[in-house]
Order: sequence, then C-alpha cells, then structure tokens
Amino acid sequence: MTAAIVTVHIIAALVLVLFILLHAGRGGGLSEMFGGGMTSGGSTVVEKNLDRLTVIAAIIFAITTVALFYRIK
Repeated sequence: MTAAIVTVHIIAALVLVLFILLHAGRGGGLSEMFGGGMTSGGSTVVEKNLDRLTVIAAIIFAITTVALFYRIK
C-alpha cells in the first residue's frame, strides 16, 4: 500500500511542477507560448483549465503527503 501511495505522490509532484512551470509569469505564459500573446487582458479557457488542473494536482499531492505521514508513523 505504501508503494502505491509513494508512486501517486511522485507522479503528482512531477505533474504539479509541470503545471506550475506552464503558468504565466511576467510574460504571457501558456497563451503566449502558443501564439496568443496579442490578446488584451482576461484569461483564456486554456489558462483557466490549467488553473483547475494545478489545484487538483496540488490537492492530490497534499492528500498523499498526509497519507504517507500517517502510513509511516
């Protein structure tokens, strides 16, 4: 059981890093990378979905962290 939790934890960590790196910094982020840098203001649907996926990955990461804490303890 611990091996499965560790596997999900590692996958969630890698996905979380990937999603965070795709977010917009001072530049345009994901939308500018794919040629949508000329839009004025507002978030695109892709960026909103990226936000949702990032939150889901963060929740999974937090749950597996707590599960590993109680599993090892």
